[in-house]
Amino acid sequence: MAINSPPSIHHERPPLYRDVTVVKWVVQIVALLLTLGALWFLANQAGDNLRASNVPTDYDFLSVNPGIDLSSGIDTDPDTGGRALWVGMVNTLRMAIAGILVATILGVVVGLARLSNNWLLKKIGTVFVETLRNVPLLVQILFYGAVFASLDRVTAEVGPINGWLHISNKGLSMPRVHIADGFYQWVIVLLIGLVVANFVRKRRIAQQDATGEESYPILTAFGLMVVVAIIGWFIHPIFGWVGNIFEALSSLVSSVPESVLQVVIAVLCVGTSAFWIRGFLNTRRTPAGLAKLTDDDYFRMIFAGVGGVLGAFFFLVLWPGLSSWMINSTSDLFEVLGNKFGNGRSGRPLDVDLPNIVQTGKFPNYGPSGLNFSIGFAAVFFGVVFYTAAFVAEIVRGGILAVPKGQTEAAASLGLRRSTALRRVIIPQALRVMLPPLGNQYLNLTKNTSLAIAVGYSDIVQVGQTVYNQTGKTLPVVSIWMFFYLSCSLSISVIVNFFNVRMKIVER
Repeated sequence: MAINSPPSIHHERPPLYRDVTVVKWVVQIVALLLTLGALWFLANQAGDNLRASNVPTDYDFLSVNPGIDLSSGIDTDPDTGGRALWVGMVNTLRMAIAGILVATILGVVVGLARLSNNWLLKKIGTVFVETLRNVPLLVQILFYGAVFASLDRVTAEVGPINGWLHISNKGLSMPRVHIADGFYQWVIVLLIGLVVANFVRKRRIAQQDATGEESYPILTAFGLMVVVAIIGWFIHPIFGWVGNIFEALSSLVSSVPESVLQVVIAVLCVGTSAFWIRGFLNTRRTPAGLAKLTDDDYFRMIFAGVGGVLGAFFFLVLWPGLSSWMINSTSDLFEVLGNKFGNGRSGRPLDVDLPNIVQTGKFPNYGPSGLNFSIGFAAVFFGVVFYTAAFVAEIVRGGILAVPKGQTEAAASLGLRRSTALRRVIIPQALRVMLPPLGNQYLNLTKNTSLAIAVGYSDIVQVGQTVYNQTGKTLPVVSIWMFFYLSCSLSISVIVNFFNVRMKIVER
């Protein structure tokens, strides 16, 4: 009896216009091209309309002297518009960084005070938070500016601590700690001490885990760092030879041919795409070998390869000056580092300049030796710090209250003191809740510094307004504002997200 074999099934590939994968990619590519074309058309139309209205959009003012003087900053008489905006950026960054640090410390203290069992501390914290966060920030800045403006004039006997702390209608002046000639050599000693202290800390932790006895790893590592810092204060000149290494690196980098570096950059572009394709194929491998690739997989690899080739073409042909800029910048950086270590820099690592009163004309004023806060800087600084600290305090209080009460009871049952329980049990868990809203407050503080224009402090907004009043380049200046604040916001977000990822609970 003959057995009929089942008929063979032959799958035919559908035509391209009916292939789901092909249609999907074609539609996406067409949509991308249409979007880019629409953006290009709208940009051209906007440019034509602006030119027809005689609205300047070029950035040539960055290299032209705006003819302005700034009230404070690293350069009060900038010779170009770009330099003036850079001074404003530095002033804003100073305000933002210092404000974030001080507002965080003050907010943590006030937040813990609101949770204290001490009635007076709790009420003080409540009044601080409920008052400052409900008063508009601009009003607070104007209030602090008016308070400083109403103080006594600067005199040789101005206090409250003459020679150490001066407060007057010129602002505030206090001692300034700054790096000195031997700072960079001292940093090398500190880095060596940091490596040794980290090794000792890990050994102490292992010993504590093995024996169960308290070995104080953090305290031991901190004490070791203090000892190394004290010793390094006296022996740091021995690392002056590091400057020769940086000078040699500067000479080596400057001798690299530009064409060779340009080719290396192009090869890196192609190599990066090849590395990605290799990693992508590895994700598709099984114990039996390489799994069958889909059309989507092939398209992804094709796009990666095309992207690498286009990147190489861009850096090799369209932007040939990149290699020259990289060589010159890197060589200059190593030269600066060599200068920091060399030229007989053997003085103390840090130094302190006390504030003083000088009189070059009819009226006395703060000298350049101290850390001087102008009225504008002081008003904005205290305004954003106190205002943000009120919100940080509530975030800290809410984060601590979000930790289950059983954690506090468990710490108490182990005999931990309240301070130890906060440091070892409560705060580490509360940080997981606190970090995202803290990041938002840091972003708000950075953007709120733009209110400095109300009291005449030379931040980037005030400087930019002065520049476009002089040059008429409003749109270019506003675009620089947008790019600057976008960069600050993204940088803060990256830093906060980095710690947020490290603090999250890892699940199986």
